[in-house]
Amino acid sequence: MGDVIFVLGGARSGKSARALALAKPPRLFVATGEALDDEMTARIHAHKAERGPDWGLIEEPLDLVGVLSKRAPEGTCLVIDCLTLWLSNLVHHERDVAVERERLVETILKTQAQVILVSNEIGLGLSPMESLSRRFRDEQGRLNQAVAAIADRVEFVVAGIPMVVKGG
Repeated sequence: MGDVIFVLGGARSGKSARALALAKPPRLFVATGEALDDEMTARIHAHKAERGPDWGLIEEPLDLVGVLSKRAPEGTCLVIDCLTLWLSNLVHHERDVAVERERLVETILKTQAQVILVSNEIGLGLSPMESLSRRFRDEQGRLNQAVAAIADRVEFVVAGIPMVVKGG
C-alpha cells in the first residue's frame, strides 16, 4: 500500500487546501463533484484555477475504485476531493453504500500510489430531523471511520489549522 493521508474538516475549514499542500508531484486531482447548476459550475472553475496547470484532473462522481485501479501508478499522488460528495452521489444513484465503501477500502489497500482523501466531518452537529439526512450522516460516519482505520495519517482541519489525529 502507498502512503494514505486522510484530511477531515467542516465546510470551508481549509481541508482541501491542506490536501493540496500535502500532495507531491506528479499529482492528479480526482474531483467527485458534478456541475449540476451554475453555482457549482463556478465553484469547479474556481477550484481548477486555484490548483493551476501542473495538476492532472480526473472528474469521477461514482467510480473511485476504477480510478484507483487504473490511474494510480506507483510514484503518483492522487488527491480525492471529496468523499462526502462521492457518498452523496452513491445515495442519489441508489448504489449499495456499504458495498462501495468496502470496495474503496480494499482498493486503497492495494494501491501503490500516495492517496490523499478529503472528507467532511458532519457528525459534530445536531441530529437531523429527516430519516434520509440521518442515514446520510450515519453513512458518512461509517465511511470516515473505515478510511481513517487504514490511513497512515489522519488530520482534522479547523479554521485552516491542521491537527494530527493519527500518524506522525
